[in-house]
Amino acid sequence: MSFLRPETGAQHATVPQPAPLDRSAFLPPVHKYRRARGFSAVYQGTRSALRALRANALRSLLTSLGIIIGVGAVIMMISISEGNAATINQRLSSLNPTQLTVFPGSARGTGGVSAGLGSAQSLTLDDANAIAQLPHVTAVSPLINTQGQLVAGDQNWSTSVVGVAPPYQQIGGWQLQDGSFISQDDEDSGHTVAVLGQTVVDNLFGPGADPVGQSVRINGVPFTVIGVLAPKGTTGGRNADDVVYVPYTTARQRLSGGRSLGQIVLTADSTSDVGLVQNEVEQLLEQRHNISNPQLDDFQISNQLQVLQSVQGTNQALTILLVSVASVSLVVGGIGIMNIMLVSVTERTREIGIRIAIGARPRDVMTQFLIEALVLSVLGGLIGIVLGPVGALVLMHFTNTPFVLDPLSVLLAFGVSALVGIIFGFYPAQRAARLDPIVALRTE
Repeated sequence: MSFLRPETGAQHATVPQPAPLDRSAFLPPVHKYRRARGFSAVYQGTRSALRALRANALRSLLTSLGIIIGVGAVIMMISISEGNAATINQRLSSLNPTQLTVFPGSARGTGGVSAGLGSAQSLTLDDANAIAQLPHVTAVSPLINTQGQLVAGDQNWSTSVVGVAPPYQQIGGWQLQDGSFISQDDEDSGHTVAVLGQTVVDNLFGPGADPVGQSVRINGVPFTVIGVLAPKGTTGGRNADDVVYVPYTTARQRLSGGRSLGQIVLTADSTSDVGLVQNEVEQLLEQRHNISNPQLDDFQISNQLQVLQSVQGTNQALTILLVSVASVSLVVGGIGIMNIMLVSVTERTREIGIRIAIGARPRDVMTQFLIEALVLSVLGGLIGIVLGPVGALVLMHFTNTPFVLDPLSVLLAFGVSALVGIIFGFYPAQRAARLDPIVALRTE
């Protein structure tokens, strides 16, 4: 047996090697690759999330029920509140925000017993004339209130008869349906003329009748009807159309017999000057009535603007309360989403381990579970957006309240529902992303 040995000094042949392949020429730029990869991860996560939700459709619907009820309740409460606000504003639309009313104070009886607001006979026509001279005061009218029994033909009606001056039409914001209001000549001459509200016309002459020019007897005194007021409806809890206006001088001479006033009403030139005018009227009357201590005032001043602001503030507080109560359902729905997502993580632990083992990154897993929570809340929000207005419409139909739907409230409720899904889905998604793949793969 022989062994072959290479000859000493022999030269070995060298096999030529190919040049290294430049793979960068076939790959997209780094920033494009990362952008496509990020979008692809979201897309794949969305598909996986939808498949998981479809596999447990009933459970997904029950999980979204809290969000559905919460969004629907929020939209319904806001709609109902705004409908009530529209009704209140309509009823208060006849109130003049620049109007001030001066009432007599409370008379004191034996032993200091108070007889109630308006019992003191402390306001006079001279007080009204002095108030009319103040700056920023645009109109003033004295008022005498009395109860009158009206008779026209074989019909009679008992109602309030109020003696006023001509500026009262401007102060009260009254529009005439027919005829004219009390003139300065009627006031100066004490003419027995009357302007009737629509309720009085309907009960004395019948609906649709034209009483202008006809005669009515008020407490036995004949009056000529010169005008009919346009209907106002209910204002401040009373029927504003159930009233009769006569000249102030006529009411004092022929109906009441007294010289004191029931009220003095006036208007400021703007809402910004209402407070200033109120202070000036208070100082003027204290000076005229020789009152040094404001706590002993024999009059009170009502600010119509404060009444309007108080009603609006109460309505806003009620809206906040109702929406806060309804928002509890959103929190409960979010807790339900978190609970189901934690259960889902437990059920799919092995699946998560397999995905991470074959190359899925923790953020991909987290994205999938976040998308599942977001889809649950968004679907619930969409269903709530449909059911909320329907519920509000049905409820308002039975309460005779106008239906008002604010698009901003719908968007706000939907946005909050999506935010709830993200917030309450974050912890389960983070828990899934932090699973150890080795431990997860051992899970049965």
